[in-house]
Amino acid sequence: MNPDAQSLWRLPQWAFAVLLAVLGMLGPFSIDTYLPAFAGIAASLGATPLQMQQTLSAYLFGFAFMALFHGAISDSFGRRPVVLWGLAVFTLASVGCALSHSIGQLIFFRGLQGLSTGAGIVIARAVVRDMYPPHQAQQVMSQITIYFGAAPAIAPLLGGWLLVHSSWQAIFWFLTAIGVALWIANYRLLPETLHPSQRQHFNVKNLLAGYWQLGADPRFFLLALASGIPFNGMFLYVLSAPVFLGEHLQLQPQQFFWCFLITIAGIMGGAWVSGRVAGKLRPKRQIRNGFVIMLCIGVVNLVANLVFTAHVAWALWPLGVFAFGWAMMVPVVTLLVLDLHPARRGMASSLQIFIGSTANGIVAGVVSPWVMHSTVALASASLCMMGVGLVAWMFIRRRWPYIGNEVHPV
Repeated sequence: MNPDAQSLWRLPQWAFAVLLAVLGMLGPFSIDTYLPAFAGIAASLGATPLQMQQTLSAYLFGFAFMALFHGAISDSFGRRPVVLWGLAVFTLASVGCALSHSIGQLIFFRGLQGLSTGAGIVIARAVVRDMYPPHQAQQVMSQITIYFGAAPAIAPLLGGWLLVHSSWQAIFWFLTAIGVALWIANYRLLPETLHPSQRQHFNVKNLLAGYWQLGADPRFFLLALASGIPFNGMFLYVLSAPVFLGEHLQLQPQQFFWCFLITIAGIMGGAWVSGRVAGKLRPKRQIRNGFVIMLCIGVVNLVANLVFTAHVAWALWPLGVFAFGWAMMVPVVTLLVLDLHPARRGMASSLQIFIGSTANGIVAGVVSPWVMHSTVALASASLCMMGVGLVAWMFIRRRWPYIGNEVHPV
């Protein structure tokens, strides 16, 4: 924690959470805004469904790759420069997407967007722990998750509206405007939260030593799996939205926001509960409660899809409940990850995001195209991905029972 933290931010805590949440929102906003325009972009550029899916995979793999370095660079040069450079590259990449005349160009600039947007969420997590002790950090992380949750609910609504009333290019011009606004806001408001005494030497040997320290720690890897893989249990439905919502549930593109609205309501509700119990419940209990909720609703969702034909009246609600359980436990798991190696919090945030984002890319490029045409297959894959996270957490509890035991009173 920065010894000068109390003097770096004079405004209310919620305002700081909003600033960091908006940084983290840029990633999902860049995905969800253009999903309703898939068919329109494909028709305009003469692209196949597989090529359109590659625009998503390119973004996610670019995000995952650069996430390895954003945090490590910020551990050496500070959090603020990484954020500002990331926003600048994202803005230029959004211009490139808007001006693309072929699917190849669009895939390239979507990849460039992915390389840059990871800076926001990676740095935001490290900044929280720079500024706050554990119980306050959980409260702020929960607030960030609540505000962060608004993005996927608003983004598809805006994307559908822009597509209907203008063109698919307008979506990327809109993202360009967001990039400019965020750069200005962070240039003026975001303080440098990494104290000079806490910075790491930037050289290849030191970087490799840091990656080895974290990568060789099984606790880190398992905690990253416990938080990142279950997310894909609901993200799978977001990635499959054009088919799941458009074909299975017979919704129009401008109606896609109902799926995101229900899912994000679950995320915001779970994050609110996590913030309320910070310092009152042991972290391991909060994590257990989240997994119990995800497991129960995952089973219910699978059985319902086996017995009934999916219908919009009930098929969306399991996503909201699943999201609630995930958001209850993820702020706690994230803080456990960041506190394993306090001197490498930026790098830890990077590697955690990398593991989750790599999984996201695999789900987008392989799993989603394979299962999206069957609601039973979607429900089965969702439950399996939650199961990976659950098994990782159960192994942690058996091998290192002290993890998650400590309560930090408010």
